[in-house]
Amino acid sequence: MQIFEPIREDLETVEREFARHIESRIELIPEIGRYILRSGGKRVRPALLLMASRLSGYRGNRAVLYASVVEFIHTATLLHDDIIDDADLRRGRLTVHSRWGNDVSVLLGDYLYITSMALALTEDSLDILRLLCDVTVRMIEGELYQLTKTGDVNIREEEHFEIIRRKTAYLFGGCAQIGALLGGVTREQEQALREYGFNLGIAFQLTDDLLDYTADETVLGKPVGGDLREGKLTLPIIYLLQRSDGRASDLVRQVVRERLVTPDTWREIAGLLAEYDVLDSAYTKAAEYAGLAKTCLQAFPPTRERDALMALPDYVLARER
Repeated sequence: MQIFEPIREDLETVEREFARHIESRIELIPEIGRYILRSGGKRVRPALLLMASRLSGYRGNRAVLYASVVEFIHTATLLHDDIIDDADLRRGRLTVHSRWGNDVSVLLGDYLYITSMALALTEDSLDILRLLCDVTVRMIEGELYQLTKTGDVNIREEEHFEIIRRKTAYLFGGCAQIGALLGGVTREQEQALREYGFNLGIAFQLTDDLLDYTADETVLGKPVGGDLREGKLTLPIIYLLQRSDGRASDLVRQVVRERLVTPDTWREIAGLLAEYDVLDSAYTKAAEYAGLAKTCLQAFPPTRERDALMALPDYVLARER
C-alpha cells in the first residue's frame, strides 16, 4: 500500500466524491451507494489515473474528478456483472442484486453509468469524454462476447484474451491515457502510458482469473471455483485442456454442464492443475504482461511517480484478492 501513499489524499477525495454524487432524494440510491463504499475495493483504476497524471506533471483537481468517473463506470459494470453471473458474494458481502434484487441492481448500474458521463461533462474536454465512451462501449462488448463463449469448452486462448482486452485492459489503458492527457505530455509518452495501463490490465485480469483456483475463499471474499461453475473457461483451464488427457476434459464438461463443483471434483481438478503445471504457466503469462507494462515507462525519466508505477505491476501479481 506504500505504492498509493503519494496519492492517498486524492484517493480519499475520490471516495468522498463518489458518496457526494450518489446523493439523491430517492433514498434507496445513497443507501446502496454507502453499502458499496463500505464493501471496500482495491481502487486500482482511479489510483492508476491519479498516478499517471502525477507522472505527467499534472497537479490539479481534474484528476480526482476523472478518477471518480472511472470508479463510477467500474462499479456500474460490477453491478451488472454480478447479475449476469448470479453471484451471491463480492468482497465477502452480499452482492447488491442478492440483497435488493435484480431490478434495483440493473437500474442502479444504469444510474451510475449516466452519472459518470454527466460528471465527465462538467469538464470541457471532448477528447477525454470520447475516450471514456470508447472504453465503456468496449467493456460492454466484452461482456456480450463473453456471454457468447460461456459454456464453450472449446474456447481458444486468443478468444479468451479478446474478452480480457475488452472487459478489463481498455479501461486500464484509458485511465493511464487520461492522466497523460491531463499532463500534456508528448504523443509518444501518451501512447506509452496507454500501453502501460493496457498491459497492466491484462496482468490484473490474468491474476484475478488465477486467484479463482489458488486463493483462500475467506480472503478472496467469494467462493473459489466460481468461474468454472459459471461456465467461464479462463487461462488455467484452457491450458489444462491443451495439455491433459480426456479425464480433465470430462471433468470440465461435467462442471460446465451441471453448473456444480463438488468437493471431490474440485480436488481432482486441483490435482490435475498441479500435475500439468498449469498454474505456474498462467502466472508466467501474467508476469510477461506485467513486464511489458514496466518497459513502457522507459519513455519517462526516473521520478518518484515513475517508481510508484513501476511497482504497481508487482503489486498486481502479488495480490491475494
